[in-house]
Formats: sequence, C-alpha cells, structure tokens
Amino acid sequence: MSRTLKLLLLSSLLATPTLALAKGDPKAPAAPAKKADPKAKTPAKPAKPAPPKKVVPVSAEHKKTLAELYAGFKFGMTKDEVVTTLSKQIEERYADKLKGTTDVALQDSIRKQRKNEIDEVAKSYTKFEGKTTGWDVSMIDDEFAHNTGESMLARWENQDGENRRRFFFFLDGKLWKMFVLLDVSKIPEDKKNFATFQGTMEGKYGPADVEVGTLTWRTDEFNVRAVDKLKTYDALALVIEDPKTMKDVLAMRESKAPKKKEGTSIINSVIDKDGTDHPDVKQNNNAVDSVIKAQGGGATKKP
Repeated sequence: MSRTLKLLLLSSLLATPTLALAKGDPKAPAAPAKKADPKAKTPAKPAKPAPPKKVVPVSAEHKKTLAELYAGFKFGMTKDEVVTTLSKQIEERYADKLKGTTDVALQDSIRKQRKNEIDEVAKSYTKFEGKTTGWDVSMIDDEFAHNTGESMLARWENQDGENRRRFFFFLDGKLWKMFVLLDVSKIPEDKKNFATFQGTMEGKYGPADVEVGTLTWRTDEFNVRAVDKLKTYDALALVIEDPKTMKDVLAMRESKAPKKKEGTSIINSVIDKDGTDHPDVKQNNNAVDSVIKAQGGGATKKP
C-alpha cells in the first residue's frame, strides 16, 4: 500500500467518531460529562407541610359537664328568645324572695328589682356597626368585630354566692356564642396564674388543647375555651361557641376587614414612589441661600 493511500485511510478513521457524534449515531462514544460547578447552589428542597394538629378527645362525661355552660340557652336563638328565657330565669329566682315575706311594701320592692334587672338586660343589647361602643376596649374586645352582622347582650348572674357575667353573641340575629366571666374575687393572689387555672379547668372538664393563655375542648356540637385574662383585666372566662358558625364569622371578618391606608394625601404627594421625582439642587440653591441668610448664615457654595 502506498504511503499516500495509508495517510488517506488514517485520516478517514480519525474523522469517523466525530462525524458519527455529530449525526447522533447511538453507537458513537458518549461526550465527556461536565464537571459539577462547586460554586453552584443546590436547589432548596420544598418545605414539608406541617403535620395536622392532634385534637385532644373529649370524653362523654366531660362533654356533658361542658354542655352545662349552655345554661338553658341554645345556639340559633334570637335576641328576643334569649331575653324571654332570661326573664323566666330571673322571675324564678325572685319567686322565692316574694314567697318569703308577707310585707306588701317589701314585695313591691322585690318586684321593682326584678323588673329593673330584666330591663337592664334588654338595654344592654349592642350592635357592632362601626360606631365606638363601651366594649371596644374591654375584656371582650377580641370576641367581636364591627360591620359583620354581629351583636351582643350582657347580664350579671348571681348564683350560688358567685358573681358572674354572661355575654350573648349573635350573628345576623342568631345566638352562636356565650362568654361567661368567672368570679375570681375568692381566689388567693398567689393562685391567680395560668398553671392553677389550667389545673382547675382540666380537673373539671378533662384534658384540653393548650395554647398561650387558652385551653380548648372541641366537640362536634360545640367548642369551649377557657381564657386567662388575669394580667390585663384580672379576669378568667369560659366561652362556649358553635364551631360551624365560627368559620362563617372568621370568613366574614376577613372579607370586611378595612384595607390598610397607604398614607394621607399630603404624605403621598411628597413621597417619590417611582424614584423619578428628584429635586434640582442647582435650581433651588438660591432659595436655600435666601433661607440661610435670613437666619444670619453665609451663602452655600454652588456645586
């Protein structure tokens, strides 16, 4: 074989792999793998979803005890139905007082007290329609919102030597929650703390879901919250509410929440939001000089 023919054949063999690779021949040798850039950032792994919160089960016995907080009322009652039920309860409480005396003047006084108590309940009815009320800064200020169809009744309860206050919350005129303020006057000061409160409540109602300042018992029919407000109002409370209506209330509050203001018109006119309104220093230099001279200073140097 001639030298020239050998050179042509060698050239053809050397060129074949490159040609095959260019055409995508599956038999062609694989291209060398690129080395990983040590400076390249590893893509962040997606965050794992938080595990669902476990709900502490409520026993049948404790559910029955918790249900006593209804105190003769039912979710869905109208304001008038609540007032009627309250009136009957008040009349029953005064009945024994009337039977206990034959003094006509004293009986008239008892009847007057009874009427005043019933009237006070009706007068306490408050609609939260945007106007400031006496309850906007109080121990129940986080239990309602304005312009969402919410309203409330309040009354004192004097039972078994304890002074309690019960608040009735309505949504679109239907009872859905009651807030019972407990009497803490007999609790020693060294026992007025969340740990003691939790021990007492769980001793009566069973284990609860524990959060900061709150214990919660959840059932299919109702939820009960034990709320610690000792630091702010020297108060403790129990709240029984309809969980289904609670979802509607929260959704309504979110949709009706006022939008955050971006500032007054004066502030907005001064702020350069798009970064294009820059002052002309040279144009305003004479004005600055005038102000400084008026204050007894020298002129500024022109840039």
